[in-house]
Amino acid sequence: MGIRIGIYGYGNLGRGVELAIRQNPDLTAVGVFTRRDPSTVKTLTGLPVYSVEEAKKMQDQIDVMILCGGSATDLPKQTAALTALFNVVDSFDTHANIPMHVQNVEKVAAAAKKTALVSAGWDPGMFSLARLYSNSMLSVGKDYTFWGKGVSQGHSDAIRRIEGVADARQYTIPVQAALESVRNGENPHLATADKHERECFVVAKEGADLARIEQEIKTMPNYFADYRTTVHFISAEEMKEKHSGLPHGGVVVRTGKTGLNEEHSHVIEYSLKLDSNAEFTASVLVACARAVFRLNEGGVYGCKTMLDVPPTYFSMKNRDELIKELL
Repeated sequence: MGIRIGIYGYGNLGRGVELAIRQNPDLTAVGVFTRRDPSTVKTLTGLPVYSVEEAKKMQDQIDVMILCGGSATDLPKQTAALTALFNVVDSFDTHANIPMHVQNVEKVAAAAKKTALVSAGWDPGMFSLARLYSNSMLSVGKDYTFWGKGVSQGHSDAIRRIEGVADARQYTIPVQAALESVRNGENPHLATADKHERECFVVAKEGADLARIEQEIKTMPNYFADYRTTVHFISAEEMKEKHSGLPHGGVVVRTGKTGLNEEHSHVIEYSLKLDSNAEFTASVLVACARAVFRLNEGGVYGCKTMLDVPPTYFSMKNRDELIKELL
């Protein structure tokens, strides 16, 4: 039967987890847990759907629960609460609050002898590992992270809240001149606004004031005010045809120096180009669920991140196979 996985929440990420489990024969999906009426939720692959209230009755049927809620309000409460009952994986991605999140979950996981892996995904997650490895190898150097080109769901939601907007997508786009300067080892000093620009596609409601909407977008503090921002007004049909997906990606670069007088320059780069942000993130969470199961089986309890996991624990292959095939 393999490692038994529960899916807690069934939005884009939950559906991605459901599909990723199908590609990993050592894992089995037990079902989906939802806050909605289970009778109204139809899964992609016919998985059973349960109310979240039923989860606590199914502890003996689930090895790892993957939490697919949002970082703003869901995961700060859900992860700690569910860690009292299950081994868990989450994708908490509010970077500034990760240390506190780890501390809160650690208390519960250690007491319950459960293993939780938090802040899994690609950033935080895979990009975090890239930064760790490159920092360790090039101790004298500088880190750069560029995101995109891709859809920012938070920025898109912010536009949709403007009066007169029916729908919107916002793409975060790296400034190519800045990226090339970094790749050339020039070590530029870059403010956040120097690294990215923002392109917005907006469907306006009939009769809406387009000039006002554009001005509100471009002057929105914390989102667009400090960036070069372009706004395009398009039809609902064009939005559906050209902007219905959730692509994303990015680049982590470490530039460093070695030598007696630090005369030799080096550049390490790790990049991702993703057709589906949600499906890729889900694939990372599924690999982390395997690692959590192995850690817990080995008596390693408490709250972990991807930085704490032996790399071989993520793979469905055993250590001997990995040494033979990848080393």
